Amino acid sequence: MSDNVKLLLVDDDQELCDLMGQYLQSEGFEVSFAHSAEQALPLLQQDGAYDLLIFDIMMPGQTGLELLQQVRPRVKTPVIMLTGRGDDIDRIIGLEMGADDYLGKPCNPRELVARIRAVLRRSGQTVGPEETATVLSLHNIELDPGKRRVQVAGNEIELTSAEFNVLAELMQSVGSIVSKDELTEKVLHRKLTAYDRAIDVHVSRVRQKLAAVMPGSELIKTVRGAGYMLVNE
Repeated sequence: MSDNVKLLLVDDDQELCDLMGQYLQSEGFEVSFAHSAEQALPLLQQDGAYDLLIFDIMMPGQTGLELLQQVRPRVKTPVIMLTGRGDDIDRIIGLEMGADDYLGKPCNPRELVARIRAVLRRSGQTVGPEETATVLSLHNIELDPGKRRVQVAGNEIELTSAEFNVLAELMQSVGSIVSKDELTEKVLHRKLTAYDRAIDVHVSRVRQKLAAVMPGSELIKTVRGAGYMLVNE
């Protein structure tokens, strides 16, 4: 997967960039660096210049969150945010603003590589383990796994890769409860851990985007202590 994959790491810690860069390059990735949001912006003028972006949240000048806000939704490239271990609010805000995942600092380089590969997998041309190419249609929602496109009553809605896969998993299991553990493994390609609210935020974002084009609809139900379910009727 890592052949010719281009990464942009945006972090003001140049020593960390050097160390991470060496490890990522040893794993076969092509890595570019920016040491501030201001330095990164010119590199992000063209969508698709990189396969994945890594933003540190805490930087002098503009923060990683401010950089993310500026490039979304114009730049659809997947983003991983690097956060302080205790910065739960920043993590949630990052996901709400369109980040695909986050990782606490200081981070293990092997774990970062695992997260990069997981995000790249789910932003590719497969929905999940079943790798179905069948177009799913329900409640006036049409989800096309091959084109990675979702339309509601003919109008396309913009979803991040994680949001797309959340909706795909729920549509494939319509009328059945999908546990948070299962969603986390299928969508984020990792085990659910204590205090990990990433999947909850992704589900919430899908709800908001569907409600924006389908006012009054409550298609995704929270089943307390069990998980989430896309209603059948």
